[in-house]
Amino acid sequence: MIISLTYGRKWIRVERTREKQMVDLHTGTPWESVTFTALGRDRQIFFNILQEARELALKQEEGRTVMYTALGAEWRPFGFPRRRRPLSSVVLENGVAEKIVDDVKEFISNPKWYTDRGIPYRRGYLLYGPPGCGKSSFITALAGDLGYSICLMSLSDRSLSDDRLNHLLSVAPQQSIILLEDVDAAFVSRDLLPTENPVAYQGMGRLTFSGLLNALDGVASSEARIVFMTTNLIERLDPALIRPGRVDLKQHVGYCTHYQLAQMFRRFYPLESAANGERFAERALAVHSELSAAQVQGHFMLYKMDPIGSIDNVAKIKE
Repeated sequence: MIISLTYGRKWIRVERTREKQMVDLHTGTPWESVTFTALGRDRQIFFNILQEARELALKQEEGRTVMYTALGAEWRPFGFPRRRRPLSSVVLENGVAEKIVDDVKEFISNPKWYTDRGIPYRRGYLLYGPPGCGKSSFITALAGDLGYSICLMSLSDRSLSDDRLNHLLSVAPQQSIILLEDVDAAFVSRDLLPTENPVAYQGMGRLTFSGLLNALDGVASSEARIVFMTTNLIERLDPALIRPGRVDLKQHVGYCTHYQLAQMFRRFYPLESAANGERFAERALAVHSELSAAQVQGHFMLYKMDPIGSIDNVAKIKE
């Protein structure tokens, strides 16, 4: 594709080409190149174009969280950058969010500590618990609080191979969180597999379990990396996947407690008294033994301007 334009009163020819040579990572994604041509000897115009393009891109992402998805051998932005979600908008059990945030920030601020002790500079986290309880929402809010992007990857992608996974982890954008959601859907514990053929232990596609382990903490695994994994069923995960070094911090994110219900009520209805938040929590737990944060939020959405109604109709949360 060739286009012509003017920049700073100079004529510029822009040519974009896609090379025929393919990336050999089971992807079929070709390399692309963009060539700028201008009349004269002053090359500063090209640096000016690139600098302005960079500033415009950064301005577009300011105050937002960029989501990346794996496409072929590279990471591509997934949709438009999302408005950063405040950490306070995700209510976990008392002290849980603070513990994870403090751990991540301590890791980011102390690379020399790892270097001095010969420890690989990477950190792994596992959030586990029922669906709808805030695992992914918390990770998104954490990325926004850190000013990081999120690289979302599905291990059940049939086109994902050992080599491609290794490559993608090594070229992930700087200051990003790599998110592997629902890891139990790709690999289950070997203890749960038939004993007749334990060698054939691999996921739904080309990715093998040993390839995943090596990508997370093998010799070729990348440094300065933060990986979050989520699962609804921790008992389905192989112990080798979540041992220290691959997962450094495990955290259960479960159904709403009294504390969470009261805090969520106060967040949705900031003008209401703390006593009403306590009333809502007590009534909700008296009627329902298990409530996810998603269910409670959906209930509040039905009573946006009616906090008392949300208390009186708490029995309807699961309807």
